Amino acid sequence: MNPFAIAGIQMKVSAVASNVEMMKLKLDITMSLYPWVDMVVFSELCGYGPLTHNAQEIPGEFEKEMQAMAKKHKVWLLPGSIFEKSEGKIYNTATVINPQGEIVTRYRKVFPFYPYEVGVTPGSGFCVFDVPGVAKFGLSICYDMWFPETVRTLAVMGAEVILHPTMTGTIDRDIELSIVRAMAAVNQCYFFDVNGLESGGNGRSLVCGPDGRVIYQAEGNEEIFPLELNINRVRRSRELGVLRLGQPLKSFRDHIGDFHIYQKGIDLPYLNSLGPLIKPTKLDSLAKLKMKEHEYEPPQNPTGYKGFGG
Repeated sequence: MNPFAIAGIQMKVSAVASNVEMMKLKLDITMSLYPWVDMVVFSELCGYGPLTHNAQEIPGEFEKEMQAMAKKHKVWLLPGSIFEKSEGKIYNTATVINPQGEIVTRYRKVFPFYPYEVGVTPGSGFCVFDVPGVAKFGLSICYDMWFPETVRTLAVMGAEVILHPTMTGTIDRDIELSIVRAMAAVNQCYFFDVNGLESGGNGRSLVCGPDGRVIYQAEGNEEIFPLELNINRVRRSRELGVLRLGQPLKSFRDHIGDFHIYQKGIDLPYLNSLGPLIKPTKLDSLAKLKMKEHEYEPPQNPTGYKGFGG
């Protein structure tokens, strides 16, 4: 067994005030209750909430405070994400800090929740990092996981645990929970999904193992959930199969060149026919015009008879 303990913190998030001091308090409480925990993960946009006008520069004060907390407790820390402002753009960015308080890596969300996450620029790269002697970890943020290519890419890069801060308060949370299970199973990895509360989401954080089975699911209240993962389960699943059955990563490897839809410059007429990426409205303006057009269109005469004077 190769144990590694991760604690998720599902906490209330304010949209109008900083949540940083509460994050620090929650981390103090977590490490006091569970001093054996090796890593702590917060939810997406936990620090300053979901409004882009609270965007911060990175590196900046938020990272400094989180670095000090990681060093204080000698713990790996993923303090969710914050909106980052950089060169006139805004990104949704997560930072990973090691137990010495050092920045190990940063990740910018590749798939902002368009068309709702207005004004946020997509990141351009995927992110994995090593916890020495334990495993390789991958980062994914909220809507990223709706695109199976993202988690599959992390798995192909060697990620055995996917850390997934999210901020979902909408009615599609049930769908997301099914995606977490599916992504864990088809990529044969641990999937650690941490949601927030109030302005930070509707909770129900979820942790799944490499066979897609639920290890723990939180409810709709504040929770700290520390779990010890056996990383060897990932390696055995990838070698022997999910429940000793399908071996999706090996099968993908052996057919990786067959997916022509990913070739650069290929014509995708069906996808292009779906229209622009915009918020739905009560009635599309083009549909309105079409309806008016049909209202004034003269009736057809199937016989071709034009009557007198024709």
